[in-house]
Amino acid sequence: MSGETTWRDPIPPVPEEEPRPRWSVMIPTYNCAGHLRETLLAVLAQAPGPDEMQIEVVDDCSTADDPAAVVAEVGGGRVGFFRQPRNLGHVGNFNTCLRRSRGRLVHLLHGDDLVRPGFYRAMAAVFDGHPEVGAAFCRHTVVDEEGRHLVTSYLERGESGILPGWHEELALGQRLQAPSIAVRRQVYERLGGFDRRIRYYGEDWEMWTRIAAHYPVWYVAEPLASYRMHLSSLSGRSIRTGENVQDLRTAMRLNAALLPPEREPEITRRAAESIALGVISRSRRLFKRGELRTPLVQAREALRTSRSPRVLAGVALLGAQWVWTAAGLPAPARFLPFLRKTRDAR
Repeated sequence: MSGETTWRDPIPPVPEEEPRPRWSVMIPTYNCAGHLRETLLAVLAQAPGPDEMQIEVVDDCSTADDPAAVVAEVGGGRVGFFRQPRNLGHVGNFNTCLRRSRGRLVHLLHGDDLVRPGFYRAMAAVFDGHPEVGAAFCRHTVVDEEGRHLVTSYLERGESGILPGWHEELALGQRLQAPSIAVRRQVYERLGGFDRRIRYYGEDWEMWTRIAAHYPVWYVAEPLASYRMHLSSLSGRSIRTGENVQDLRTAMRLNAALLPPEREPEITRRAAESIALGVISRSRRLFKRGELRTPLVQAREALRTSRSPRVLAGVALLGAQWVWTAAGLPAPARFLPFLRKTRDAR
């Protein structure tokens, strides 16, 4: 771990004289006050008293809205608020959340995501009954900007329990979202914060994989959290430049260092292919929105990530789709089954 400390902020223990609630619900925000009210109300609806649960919003110098006003209105003095003196980026803000947490269990809940009824009760029961567990996560749903249900995450197993081999499964690709996972604070104290080498995309995948390499992880089969998908997530700066995929490759390399040497090459190969196929799928959605340049940037990064036959076929079809789209023509019907096949293979 010593070689990583430059990039992973230390998370110091809570001073002994500090009060220690069971929970710290830490809510990072940046220009998402429009959804913050719903996020806070969902937490407060199942929150015990302040002796049992710290709730704090940590804002990364929002410029488009006023999260402090939402906290004052909805929190009624129950929710703390901290504003960064300068914008740190989301990885730096996440690490601030971890350092400011005082609870024995930490839930990092993005300011536009949601918990569903029973989340904290179910998670507390896991940690109380299984002291060996370092983290626990539940199945999650994906909702759109209006809160409409889009999809429910894959059912990892039919019943709740510790996931055997979860470290290697997670190293193959991101399988969970931040609102669905809670972590013992002492785990962050041992392993450090989110890795700052990952600037925009995939820092949570690296963190959850790192935790799974060192601790048993419990799975709750019931969907008790919701992750919000934004249309703007397809058009951010890192997507336009390809830095999102570069970050995923960085996360993949960091994950590989914690794999069994005899299994690492195969898992990394499969992870690289999965990343590239996901990039191709995203590029098709960009085409549907009328964008032409960004899909080419993403396709280039897909090829830098993997050149498996499936990826090469997907990029070739993407290139053909680019030509048809640029010319203002629909994709020939005879190619549509191949496009669907590439999508479904992901």
